[in-house]
Amino acid sequence: MAKNLLLWFALCVLPAIVIAQDPLLLKGSVYCDSCRCGFETDASKYLAGAVVRIECRSRANSELTYQKEGVTDSSGNYNVLVESDRGDDYCDAVLVKSSDPECSEPTKGRDRARVILTRNNGMSSNTRFANPMGFLKHTPLASCSKILKKYEEAED
Repeated sequence: MAKNLLLWFALCVLPAIVIAQDPLLLKGSVYCDSCRCGFETDASKYLAGAVVRIECRSRANSELTYQKEGVTDSSGNYNVLVESDRGDDYCDAVLVKSSDPECSEPTKGRDRARVILTRNNGMSSNTRFANPMGFLKHTPLASCSKILKKYEEAED
């Protein structure tokens, strides 16, 4: 009986403890919308040194339960370790600050990204991905009209 209990503990409980302590890694990117389109284009550049924050709120009362900041690297990507499973919360990656004073207005609708930060969703990887978030350039580039022509729908 003791052997069976020890075997059950080793096979079921220990892996659950190890998984529960393993942090989740949230990855995302921050860009500058150089043409003020509201989406990424060929003219968009990725921002090094932009600040993002992970905010999680209780589903029951919307109180802030977790937050952590990260900074983008030289290619505009961020990696934030989330130490605990946030399955009882809804979480967002949120733009905090641009590193470019000429591109510092958060794009409405692209200033946050909803993220799922739980292991209780069937995903085997500890890595989670957020949609790209962007800031608007104060003055669009002169070449934007040429760039945007590529995105126009062809008329038949």
